[in-house]
Amino acid sequence: MTDIFDSATDCKLLFNNATQTESALILLRSKLMAITQRLGVSELKQENMLLVASELVSNNVKHAGGRGMVQLWKQPGNVLDLLSLDFGPGIANLAAAEEDGYSTAQTLGKGLGAIRRLSDESYIYTQQLRPDAPRKWTGTVIMARFHLGKENKEARSGFRFGLFSRSLSDERYNGDRVYLKREGKLLRWLHLDGLGHGEEAQAATTGLSSHLLNYESPEAVLLAVDQQLVHTRGAVAVTGEIDLARCELRLSGIGDMSAHIYDQEQMQHLTFAPGILGREHRSTTEIEADFGKKHVIITASDGIRRNWDVANFSGLFHQHPQLIAYTLGNIMGRISDDQSICVCSIG
Repeated sequence: MTDIFDSATDCKLLFNNATQTESALILLRSKLMAITQRLGVSELKQENMLLVASELVSNNVKHAGGRGMVQLWKQPGNVLDLLSLDFGPGIANLAAAEEDGYSTAQTLGKGLGAIRRLSDESYIYTQQLRPDAPRKWTGTVIMARFHLGKENKEARSGFRFGLFSRSLSDERYNGDRVYLKREGKLLRWLHLDGLGHGEEAQAATTGLSSHLLNYESPEAVLLAVDQQLVHTRGAVAVTGEIDLARCELRLSGIGDMSAHIYDQEQMQHLTFAPGILGREHRSTTEIEADFGKKHVIITASDGIRRNWDVANFSGLFHQHPQLIAYTLGNIMGRISDDQSICVCSIG
């Protein structure tokens, strides 16, 4: 069976709000109730989501001094993610903090354990300030995932992926777009950034998913996209393919996009030949590599700042790719542009 995902419809930020005080929960609960009722979510799952939301807001207020945010995301695979990200001191002992009864704030200390039990999946990443290591950020990120359908196809595949896509100032139009095709042991994606932003940038990146179905190589996909964009504003793009059967990775790109490959030891940062698809460019940059059992591959638009490395986010790249995407997107995103990240992990 083939799955085709489009970030414009399958990756949506439904709610985003700061958590300075406990009153932030009122608006979050209202939004959650409206969305889950519209989607026909069961009463039990609705209640679980509301309880998790309460714990996330409470944690931010008590442990990070209200310096954080809570987001609600719709993601591919018919799931909703509740995400909490704060700019606090981080958690010194995560294993102990997840045990019921543990507390550093004179509370019952059941928050993290409750989040684990009430959500279908949960992932936590935390980082403390260390004088001997570089840091772009300190704090804690918690992702609580709720499956709205019965089947979790990700668990049966050899790879996982995560998407992050936000338009400039959360406006209606988003020129950044990711199309992703998952079929058996093959994962292919097309990641685009329409020139500029707004309605015309989005129009340039619309209606391109068929190229992942009709062309066999990343290079052929980019050529087809180039031809289709001739009468548009144009776009830059990178397209990738992960073949689990052959243990091969292929990337092809042009323009101001970036790619990053992590082999569990070091991160390789890649850039692409200058140019704009649909307008003018000389050649594409093509990359082929064999991979081992565990790899992380990231592609990003120029809406994501690139001055980061593994040392800035110690341990992050061993996490679920969706948590990686949320963390980098929220912390390294530029507020002056559309922002998008696609993270794929193998193994």
